[in-house]
Amino acid sequence: MSLDQETFQLLKDSVQRFVRERLMPAEDDVEEHDEVPADIVDDMKELGLFGISIPEQYGGIGLSMAQECEVAYELGQTALAFRSVVGTNIGIGSQGILMDGTPGQKAEYLPRIASGDLLISFALTEPDAGSDAAALKTRAVADGSDYLITGSKRFITNAPRAGAFTLMARTGGPGAAGISAFIVPAGLPGLSLGRADKKMGQRGTKTCDVNLDQVRVPAANIIGGEAGKGFKTAMKVLDRGRLHVSALACGMAQRILHDSVAYAQQRKQFGQRIGDFQLVQAMLADSQAELLAGWSLVQAAAHRYDAKPFDSSDPEVSMQASCAKMFTTEMVGRVADRGVQIHGGAGYINEYKVERFYRDVRLLRLYEGTTQIQQLVIGKHLMRAA
Repeated sequence: MSLDQETFQLLKDSVQRFVRERLMPAEDDVEEHDEVPADIVDDMKELGLFGISIPEQYGGIGLSMAQECEVAYELGQTALAFRSVVGTNIGIGSQGILMDGTPGQKAEYLPRIASGDLLISFALTEPDAGSDAAALKTRAVADGSDYLITGSKRFITNAPRAGAFTLMARTGGPGAAGISAFIVPAGLPGLSLGRADKKMGQRGTKTCDVNLDQVRVPAANIIGGEAGKGFKTAMKVLDRGRLHVSALACGMAQRILHDSVAYAQQRKQFGQRIGDFQLVQAMLADSQAELLAGWSLVQAAAHRYDAKPFDSSDPEVSMQASCAKMFTTEMVGRVADRGVQIHGGAGYINEYKVERFYRDVRLLRLYEGTTQIQQLVIGKHLMRAA
């Protein structure tokens, strides 16, 4: 699944213009009002951004993982709230259906997801089950041809906007083998949303709790039609999501570095540009080298991902995705820290974009699996391989 290079380049050029001419000028508005304007969301639909990872047969664009990472890199160069609007439709919300769904589930949901008419979220994390996803407590109890789902999900991205959820619940015993993945429409009786979370950064993104009290869902809504496969589905989805977030981190590092160089060119101290001072140049050099290293890692891992069978899990790919996610999200944190340092006191003032980007990128080291979880994935893989 991929676009030919000429067509992809046209898409990439369009995304670059959209980021530069439409999204960057709206960054201050999003920061002030904590909302992505509706007309920008409509423009994203028209550009096809909600469906870049969904095959053409379901109304999407059908990018490969490597191509998706290039688009994510471009979207990363502006406020991360814009990418968040489409992020769950591109990735964790839709990919479980695409990889493991029945033909009927794919036909029913994927075209609406690709068009942006249906926003779909991924509901895995719980108050007592974050990094230890296999310990989730939300339970789905069989009742005739339905299941009754009860539990709570936490920090669910795009939940306030979502029309449906890819939701993990326990249908069997303890551990990963007892977890099933459901497609849960948002308007069902017994499903309610908590208050919108007030976050450190990423204003304009929407997250909140999702509470379920005896929510009746047809057994036909189990992804793939078979109970007990949900944890495997979630892990395959997260491999892809980690590569997307890694590319996003590189894009944001590029934006911060660009702004830092621009500031170093115009800001003067002691009668000369601060960019002429070797210690400032050293910070810029470290950021440039780490960005190039991170982006090379993402590209290599994405091409490895594309080489594996589409709906399968490859331990080597999982390990490389974790390496990319760990390195790039830590890297962009360091780049943001240096960006603030180069800006000096101005870097601590909200008037300068580097201050908000410094807050925004902190979340990248937490979602799609924390840095520490990536370390465990990598370490366990090396021990098994040995």
